[in-house]
Order: sequence, then C-alpha cells, then structure tokens
Amino acid sequence: MMSDKVDSRWSRVLLVMMLAILATAPSSTAQPRQAQPPKSVRLYVFDCGSLNIADTSPYQLKKEDLTTNYMSVPCFLVAHPKGTMIWDAGVVPDREFKPGGGPATLRYATSVTPLKTQLAEVGYVPADITYLAFSHFHWDHIGNANAFAGATWLVRKLERDIMFADPPSPRTEPANYSALKDSKTVIITKADYDVFGDGTVVIKSTPGHSPDHQVLFLKLAETGPIVLSGDLYHYPEERKLNRIPTTEFNAAQTIASRAALEAFLKKMEAQLWIQHDFTANAKLRKAPKFYQ
Repeated sequence: MMSDKVDSRWSRVLLVMMLAILATAPSSTAQPRQAQPPKSVRLYVFDCGSLNIADTSPYQLKKEDLTTNYMSVPCFLVAHPKGTMIWDAGVVPDREFKPGGGPATLRYATSVTPLKTQLAEVGYVPADITYLAFSHFHWDHIGNANAFAGATWLVRKLERDIMFADPPSPRTEPANYSALKDSKTVIITKADYDVFGDGTVVIKSTPGHSPDHQVLFLKLAETGPIVLSGDLYHYPEERKLNRIPTTEFNAAQTIASRAALEAFLKKMEAQLWIQHDFTANAKLRKAPKFYQ
C-alpha cells in the first residue's frame, strides 16, 4: 500500500512538471514578433555579403593602395512613422541558401545570412515594406528585389529602362528583379525625392556610375544626417585619391555628382557611408540593433 501511495504521488509530480514544460514551450503556431512604427526614423543595417575583387585596376587603384580589396554589400531598412523602405536588396538571392545552412555564393560574391531571416529578426516580413529603392540596377544591389515586388518601387526612368532592355545588361541579373515589372511604380523625376514628405528620407540624383544612379540622405534624430553612397564611391581610397573608375557609365557625370554631393555633405555636416567600404561597414552596428 505504501508503494502505491508513493507511485501515485510521483505520478502527480511528473504530471505537474510535464504541464509546466508544455506551458512554457514555444508553440509551433506562434507568430513572429511584429515591429511597431517607430516614433522617429530608424535605420537598420543588414549584412548582405561581400565581394572579392580580384582585379582592382578598373578603380584605378592598386592593391597596395587599399586597406583591403574586399567590398561589403549591406542592405538597409528605413523605418519611418509613416512606413518602411528597403534601400538596396543585396547580392545573393535568398533562394541560393541551402536548407542545411552555410554561406551562399553568386559570381564572386558570398553571403552568410538570408535577408528575410535578418528582416524577421527585427519584426518585419517583405509584405510589411512600403517602398523599395535601389542606388542603381547592378547585380550586387538587386539580389532580393523580387521579394519586395509587393512594395511601391521608387525608380528613375533611365534606370528602369535599362533594367528591362533587350538584350539585358551584363552588369545585372534580370531574373532577380523580374517581378518588379508588374509592381506599383513611381518614376522619380525630381533631383531630390522626399519619400515621406518631411525631409528625413530623401533620394538624391547622382548619375554617372549608372544612367540614373542615386544616393540616400537620412536625417536621424540622434545619429545626425548621413548619406548612403550607393556606388558613387566604392573604396574610401577612391575618395581620398580622387580616382574615377574606368567602368563608369559616364565619367563626367560621376565627377559632377561627386562634387555636388561633397558640397551637400559640407553644407549639411553629414556623414558619408560608403556602402562598399569593407572596413567601415564591419564597424557599423548590425540589425537587430539600429541607428536613430
């Protein structure tokens, strides 16, 4: 009889323990956390890979001129009280990542973590994105464009024209943005396009590297004003040594765009973040942390 009482007592204890474990275990149907609109502009920086530039001569730079020949490939999420915008969509499409994990590659690019995974970590899915914009159409900036085909695409005419030209440009991967052909689209006609209408997120025309290249100006309450460079510069040494790549669409336009932007940076006392600057990008705090 004593043994039966002990067994019964232990059965009750085990049952309570099992119920407690089940109560605290994550549900298979649990929804990922959803981000709420911020009170002021936020900038999230995602690590969307790197480029191994074997030949730096097109940038009129020798390897000994450079701290590193590698280029970073960041993607950015701008979260505004009135909506969200993806600026540049990486180089390696998420579909290239294998189920077992590990890095994914495309041409001479490598990426370690899918963009959608990083986006989810800060509470967003592609359907949450209001606007999509690229600095330009080259392959290392449009890798995950199709994921955001439901957003409103902010693009300049010459850029869109070359993206859907026949035959396509060898400097891009049309399959990675083909869905944008049917996206809701705003053709930007002004040199400065104020995305949310309050001067905090402004797309600025800087042609030269590509026909309608553009940069992004952000006015952040704590960090201050910054400009995301696109490919107006690739290496910081390009800016320091005043080198113009030999592969520019229009070198004279690049020179003029750089001069205009340098004057703007001085006037606004703004930082310039060279997106491909591998060393500087490594020091930026990455999502889920953010700048504001």
